[in-house]
Amino acid sequence: MTDSAGSPSGRTRPSGASASAEGRIRRRRRRWVKGAALGAGVLLLAAAGGGWAVYAKLSANITADDAAAAELARYERERPTALVHDAQNILLIGSDTRSGDGNDAYGRDLGSERSDTTILLHLAADRRSATAVSLPRDLMVDIPSCRRADGSRSEPMFAMFNQAFQVGGSACTIRTVEKLTDIRIDHHVVVDFSGFKEMVDAVDGVEVCLSRPIDDKAAKLRLPAGRVTLDGEQALGYVRARKSLGDGSDTDRMGRQQRFLGALVNKVRSDDVLLNPVKLYPVLDAATSSLTTDPGLASLGGLYQLVRGLRNIPTDQMRFMTVPRESYVYNSNRDQLVEPDAERLFARLRADQPVAVAREVTPDSHAGARGDDLPDDPSDDRNAPSPTPTFRGNTAAEDSCE
Repeated sequence: MTDSAGSPSGRTRPSGASASAEGRIRRRRRRWVKGAALGAGVLLLAAAGGGWAVYAKLSANITADDAAAAELARYERERPTALVHDAQNILLIGSDTRSGDGNDAYGRDLGSERSDTTILLHLAADRRSATAVSLPRDLMVDIPSCRRADGSRSEPMFAMFNQAFQVGGSACTIRTVEKLTDIRIDHHVVVDFSGFKEMVDAVDGVEVCLSRPIDDKAAKLRLPAGRVTLDGEQALGYVRARKSLGDGSDTDRMGRQQRFLGALVNKVRSDDVLLNPVKLYPVLDAATSSLTTDPGLASLGGLYQLVRGLRNIPTDQMRFMTVPRESYVYNSNRDQLVEPDAERLFARLRADQPVAVAREVTPDSHAGARGDDLPDDPSDDRNAPSPTPTFRGNTAAEDSCE
């Protein structure tokens, strides 16, 4: 009920002067709400602007490899066809260039560079597993005719694998890998010495386990035995050293690189770097500052799409291995593929089928797939399920001290 003046029953409406005061209160409340909304809008825009500035900076850090994209487009018809939708193959190339900030400490810049480390990373279509395959730099391979930096073209050659990068950069390396494996390379990433060091330092070092002390003057590395946390400079020496660690072979060095990558993955995950913006930014800044990638990855958005597919892969399904290889028959200082083991591995990756890894597969230190997990003659039982071949390697879940 209301009274004649329209006020609720039992209440007297204020006089005209009080009514005016109430109106002023309502107007002030509306102005406060508008002001608060404007202030929130300004804060939101400021945050968005800051976020955009960070995004733009990190994206600008990355160098797009447009020349490689143009060269690969020129040979599109001869490149392999991707067989499994959503599976991804990324070629990771560690360049030994001495040009650029911080890289001259590792030798003179002779105007050329080679691939110091090359890893073929296969991401399963369901993103539940990843397989990283190291390709020896001394592997003897067929290198196609490639475009040199001066615009001339090289002649096809049979040479060490790392000469592909020296002759024609990432495009030549990709075409050589595709010719060798018949696997379509979807993306590529090139990182130099300085970028590797900065990445390790950004996560406050990576722990490794050493079975004995290291004193390597060439690598500028002096470390005690046991668990040791390596900074960027030490980590670079550790993954590159050959003469003072293991048996001095490139195969032993690649195994060490694979174990280090597994430890790096564990460090990033255990510290929740991917979920903490304060920790994530310096890692992204370090990682992007030294990257040259295909145009599809040459932005923070492109890299995020790639990394997002990695974050849910269990560490025991992140596999590291070296392609089955042995000493080259005409030169023991060079490598050649072990067949049919290498083709078995490439076929599994092409078809996005699983492989398994184990630290020791056979007494032969250069063995690839384990011989006793396959029939002596597959034609004897064509209807039998194909067993998962096992290759010498390790996973990111393994503790190098065990």
